[in-house]
Amino acid sequence: MSDRTGLLEKAHVLDEADPLRDFQDRFLTPDGADVVAYLDGNSLGRPARALPERMHRFIHQQWGQRLIRGWTDEWLNWPEAIGDRLGRAALGAAPGQVVVADSTTVMLYKLARAAVAARPGRREIVLDTDNFPTDRYVLEGIAAERGLVLKWIETDPAAGITDEQVAGAVGPDTALVVFSHVAYRSGYLADAEAITRTAHRAGALVLWDLCHSVGSVPVHLDSWDADFAVGCTYKYLNGGPGSPAFGYVNERHHGLAQQPIWGWMGHREPFTMGPGYQPADGIRGLLSGTPPILAMLPLLTGLDMLDEAGIEAVRAKSSLLTHYALELADAWLFDRGVQLASPREPERRGGHITLRRADFREVTGLLWQRGVIPDFRAPDGIRIGLAPLSTSFVEVHNGLCALHQLVDERGKP
Repeated sequence: MSDRTGLLEKAHVLDEADPLRDFQDRFLTPDGADVVAYLDGNSLGRPARALPERMHRFIHQQWGQRLIRGWTDEWLNWPEAIGDRLGRAALGAAPGQVVVADSTTVMLYKLARAAVAARPGRREIVLDTDNFPTDRYVLEGIAAERGLVLKWIETDPAAGITDEQVAGAVGPDTALVVFSHVAYRSGYLADAEAITRTAHRAGALVLWDLCHSVGSVPVHLDSWDADFAVGCTYKYLNGGPGSPAFGYVNERHHGLAQQPIWGWMGHREPFTMGPGYQPADGIRGLLSGTPPILAMLPLLTGLDMLDEAGIEAVRAKSSLLTHYALELADAWLFDRGVQLASPREPERRGGHITLRRADFREVTGLLWQRGVIPDFRAPDGIRIGLAPLSTSFVEVHNGLCALHQLVDERGKP
């Protein structure tokens, strides 16, 4: 089917057969919203319809009635309790290894600093040139702070890090390697298990950035034998703007790898408030300050839906969504100066694809004016981010149709 009618009919057929289609009604569509197609779920997920009532109930009951007693009722345990839920639903992590706190940047700093300190005498951090800016900036800062050397792997922006590249880069001086499981620009899905194994053979530790994986692609931190991982919760987990991050520390590192930001909430006896810092046992030692309780409520709502849907079903729909988006691009865009900057192979692709053309910065603004919301990544890429629980195939069709019309109107750049 290459004509527009046939492709739209296919979208309706796919939506009808979608076992997750009922979840689309569980997201807010406010009156007056001008969105025709939301194609940026890999940057910020939609709010859940159940969230306002959950927030209202929390404010009026747990906070309003229990007041400060809420901390000892349950809030003090939320970072670990919600971390365990997240580990079970999306990360392949046994209990006691995931905690919810901080921002991705702060959590990345904590874990990377703990990792390099746990490999004394080794001076290298291995990373790739196309990793997300925060990852690169934080590691540059740690290298300057600790007198370490950054070893850069040049990666293709249309692909991502490979095991072969890692094998050629790590050695006896490597303390830590840091990569993204799903590349933020291209959506390339790295072979995390093989890369972790290669790094370990060199005696290095591994820190995975899961920001573009969690809630979209199954992750198996324990079976990969990963050391550390970090990620955000505002993309496919629908945690909302600025929702807290999470950190994973494999239990074999508990009590050995110590994070550098010593705060009262990570103390073994926080309410003793005595002199000297003694880290809490287990994953709680990764905490620093007061947990962001209100900011965890949207995440709880997102985890409710993910638990019900199941990460394997989410991944299956994600693969179908990106495949359908590529089918539309094949029919409408690739003969008009548009290039694919993502893997074609579904097993090597996460939950988004990136399309490139020289004028796509301007085209993104025009799409937004028409109610089609992808995002732009310099220098010339439009990312099509498809959140499986909230995105329909017809929505993908309508969004790519608008892009097709704009490309036709503008002609070849």
